[in-house]
Amino acid sequence: MTTPVEKPKPKFLGSYGQFLSRWFQVDATALAEVLARARQELAATEVLLIGKPQSGKSSIVRAMTGADASIVGAGFRPHTRQTQRYDYPTAELPLLTFTDTVGLGETPEQTAEVVAELDHLLQQSQRARVIILTVKVTDFAGDRLHQVAKALKKAHPEIPFILAITCLHELYPPNQENHPPYPPEIPEVNLAIAGLKERFADISDRVIPLDFTLEEDGYTPAFYGFETLAATLEAVLPKAEAQLLRELIAQSHLSDQLAPLYRQVGRRYIAPFAVMAGTLAAVPLPFATMPVLVGVQVVMVVLLGQLYGQTLSPSQAGGILTTIGGGFVARLVGQQLIKLIPGLGSVLSASWAAAYTWALGEAACVYFGDVMGGKTPDPQRIQQVLQETLATAHLRLRQSES
Repeated sequence: MTTPVEKPKPKFLGSYGQFLSRWFQVDATALAEVLARARQELAATEVLLIGKPQSGKSSIVRAMTGADASIVGAGFRPHTRQTQRYDYPTAELPLLTFTDTVGLGETPEQTAEVVAELDHLLQQSQRARVIILTVKVTDFAGDRLHQVAKALKKAHPEIPFILAITCLHELYPPNQENHPPYPPEIPEVNLAIAGLKERFADISDRVIPLDFTLEEDGYTPAFYGFETLAATLEAVLPKAEAQLLRELIAQSHLSDQLAPLYRQVGRRYIAPFAVMAGTLAAVPLPFATMPVLVGVQVVMVVLLGQLYGQTLSPSQAGGILTTIGGGFVARLVGQQLIKLIPGLGSVLSASWAAAYTWALGEAACVYFGDVMGGKTPDPQRIQQVLQETLATAHLRLRQSES
């Protein structure tokens, strides 16, 4: 059998391929720098959950993120001896970080250790912060929780404390098969809520009755009191973070609307990379920043892939860019050549780079959304999204310039 002889590739194509491959190589240092810059641009919120085991902390995370119960459980990772963290949607660029207390301590010494660790954590955090105390409606043995919360409230009076009273259905009368209209008007439930409200009156800024259950439990809605929780968080957090929460949790508990949720979260990732692309493209020398610009776009695609559950290497992300970009390299070259226009060249180049990076991010979300849903990505739909996003971005730019 004759072994086929591979025809030698033209030297020009080999050199050109090596040149292009270097564009799509992002070393660890460059990746760390891009991530650090992106984190600075992103608003993020830290939610500290304090309560006994089985008091509804993970259910709150599940409601706010739309994640499956098993995913939430597996997503928590040890942070300190007394706490675990769950980053949403990814650990690399979390928009929400939930910190869960592992235990409140069985002895005064252990309780003091919990308070010390939580206090240190809060002092280190530079994010918008809120503390949610979770107490079951049937639990009146809350001295340890009260002790921890009171110490933290004294040390951090600026942080809002929300008392979430959970598991309301445990006090429903035998003939009550479903949740009543919210808020509940059941004497036994209201009496217990009043008692807990009084018990934590010196700590809590807001009190919310909640009952977050699994679908198989048979209660409708599964996230009873969710709208009140969302509105309360929006009220106690700064405006920017409240807007983020509103986007993330407004419909996150509805499974048939998870795709728009992912898309909205994706836009939070895309924004800082579009800003970085525009900044890089403003450098007046043609092609000087082109490799770095491509590197920024590659990192953006890598992170968007992680959001949709896809682990990509930089070279794989570069391949996706060429797939979704509609003449990706030609467009980049054209963008660099715009700089040759005297005067406005750099300004136009920066505007184009920002708009195109945003459009690439939107198209990547469509691509990964199809992959996550088990479908073959639709090139026509991806190109349509790319072109529509570019048109919208350019229109906004012209409006801002006029």
